[in-house]
Amino acid sequence: MDRIFGGIEAGGTKFVCVIASGPNKIYAEERFPTTTPQETIQKAVAFFNAYQKNNNIKLSALGVGSFGPLDPNPTSKTFGFITSTPKPGWKNSDLLGPLKSNLNIPIAFDTDVNAAAIGEGLWGAAKGLDNFMYFTIGTGVGGGAIINGKPLHGLLHPEMGHIRLKHDLNFDPFEGNCPYHGDCFEGLVAGPALQKRFGQPAYNLPIDHPGWDLVAHYIALAMSDFICSFSPQRIILGGGVMQQTQLFPLIHEKTIQYLNGYVQSPVILENIHKYIVPPKLGNQAGMLGSIAMAMQLF
Repeated sequence: MDRIFGGIEAGGTKFVCVIASGPNKIYAEERFPTTTPQETIQKAVAFFNAYQKNNNIKLSALGVGSFGPLDPNPTSKTFGFITSTPKPGWKNSDLLGPLKSNLNIPIAFDTDVNAAAIGEGLWGAAKGLDNFMYFTIGTGVGGGAIINGKPLHGLLHPEMGHIRLKHDLNFDPFEGNCPYHGDCFEGLVAGPALQKRFGQPAYNLPIDHPGWDLVAHYIALAMSDFICSFSPQRIILGGGVMQQTQLFPLIHEKTIQYLNGYVQSPVILENIHKYIVPPKLGNQAGMLGSIAMAMQLF
């Protein structure tokens, strides 16, 4: 009999809880808004406990991929905490502790983007690759890097959405929307930044709106930076903003332009449409990634 695992995609807007043994064996799923830490975590615990009780099974492990910033260091006193987030009510809150004490099963914990990257590496667009990057561009911007088959952490964890991009204020006077850095990557292209810039939700804009060319410009600047920094074998772009699929050919063209022939690889120069790609797991990348994280505990 297959082991059965739990997963949580803990987003700043919503939590997705899932019970599965693989991408084609999803047994239960529940989504609910991210409210207060206590209420949200209690809902997650109730979901997993009810499934175990009603089906007379014990989950083998749980994977949690969370929004952040967070503390991923198992030796730290605040391991499993959400730390300096601008999400109201969640700053310095313990996410992992209550899950451990209430579920009493092994738990894998990482960033939401690392979780999605792990899922895409096991079952999706990066299957068979050892070095690749996953970005979510939506409510915020985050990036996860898989290096030599393992997620990159470091001092804490990468905050790829907060790199500074070349921003010509004469050409584009928008000041950005990041509460910490103003016009960083996230501050220029995340969903709330686009709404502030255009005065309406970005998904209301027509696909030929000139604003999409500007969004692609900033994303391509970031991609050229990350290609030079990490030399990934593939880059995956997910999240709500990237549902605007007209962005991909614009990003492809501009990334090649901004690299300006410096990175001499046919993978980029001749096949960039296979190099910067959408997630194969679609909007399930995060939740299935959390299942993949739980599976890796065995």
